[in-house]
Amino acid sequence: MPRVVLAMSGGVDSSVSAYLLREQGYDVIGLFMRTGVQPVDDHRAQNKKGCCSAVDAGDGRRIADRLGIPFYALDFEQEFRRIIDYFVDEYLDGRTPNPCVVCNNWLKFGKLWSVGRQLGADLVATGHYARVIAGPHGPELHRAVDPNKDQSYVLHGIKRNVLNHLLFPVGHLHKHEVRDIARRLGLPVADKPDSVEICFVPDNDHARLVRERRPGRQTAGVFVDRSGNVLASHDGYERFTIGQRKGLSYAGGKRRYVLDVLPETREVVLGDQEDLLSKGLRAERVNWLIDPPAEPIRCQVKIRYRHAAAPAEVRLDGPSGQVEVAFDEPQSAITPGQAAVFYDGTRVLGGGWIAARR
Repeated sequence: MPRVVLAMSGGVDSSVSAYLLREQGYDVIGLFMRTGVQPVDDHRAQNKKGCCSAVDAGDGRRIADRLGIPFYALDFEQEFRRIIDYFVDEYLDGRTPNPCVVCNNWLKFGKLWSVGRQLGADLVATGHYARVIAGPHGPELHRAVDPNKDQSYVLHGIKRNVLNHLLFPVGHLHKHEVRDIARRLGLPVADKPDSVEICFVPDNDHARLVRERRPGRQTAGVFVDRSGNVLASHDGYERFTIGQRKGLSYAGGKRRYVLDVLPETREVVLGDQEDLLSKGLRAERVNWLIDPPAEPIRCQVKIRYRHAAAPAEVRLDGPSGQVEVAFDEPQSAITPGQAAVFYDGTRVLGGGWIAARR
C-alpha cells in the first residue's frame, strides 16, 4: 500500500483530499504546518483569513480522527520566518512579493516532502486545485478542471523531479463538488470559508508588517510624474504596488496609477492607465518543467494569479537562466516580484520571477 503524506490545513479541500486518498487505498498520514502565526478567526466572515491558526489545526485533527488516519502537527516556525522576511524585503526593494509561491516551494514541496520521506512516504499530496498527468516524456503539471479555482500558477516552482511523487486529489473536481462530498460525509468543514488573505497579514495591512519588522528603515518620499516632477509626498513606498489606483492619498484632479516604485530615491511614479502597458518582461530564476528550450517557444504567459494568460514568445537569455518574454499584445501592470508562468494550453511549462518590464 503506497504511503502518502497529505498537507492538512483544516479546510474543506485537504479534508476531502484525505477521504479520496483513503478510498483509493493509500496509507494516508496528515501533516499540519505550525508556523507560529495566529491569524484572527471570525466564523461570521464569508472568507477566512489565513490557513494556519490553532482553529485550523483543531479542524484538521478532528477530520483525521473521523477518517481514521494519523495526524501530526509540525513546527515550521523557524522556516516560516524566512518567508515573512522575504515578503518584507521584497516590498523594501520596490517589488511586490508572492508568498504563496514561496511557501509552496520552500515548505509544502520542500520541507514537508523531506519529512514525508523520513516517514517512509512514497508520495506527497495537497488540496491544491491542479493536476499531474502522465505525458509521453514523464509527468506533467496541468491546470485544474475548475478554472475558477485553478492554482497551477502558484505551483510553477515545483521541481520537475518531484512531479512523479505528487498527488492533487481534488484537481479533477469543481469546488461545489468538493463541498458536496464533504456534506455527504458529514464533515464539519463542509461550509468552512476559503482562505483569501495572507496568513501573516490578517488585517491585509502589509505596510504595517513591513514597518514592524524593519522599524529603522526610512521609506517616506514623494510621488512624481513620468518626467520626475514632484506631485506630493507619501509616508512610505512599501504601501504601493504597480497598477494601484486606490489609497494613493493624492488628489491630483484626475485618475492616476502607480507606474513604478523606486526604493533608491523613495519615489513612487504616477501616470495614466495607458502608461501601465508593456510589450514584454524579463524573468529570472526560471524553473522549467520541460527540457529548457534551445529555441524561442510560443506559449501563453500569466503574470499574476488572476491574469488571463496571454499569447507570447519566450526565449532563453544566455546561460544565466533568465528569459525574455515578448507578448503579442501589450499587457497592463507587469509587476516585478510577481511570477511569470508559461503555459501550453492547460500544461505548465515552467515559470520565473519578473525582474523588469520591457
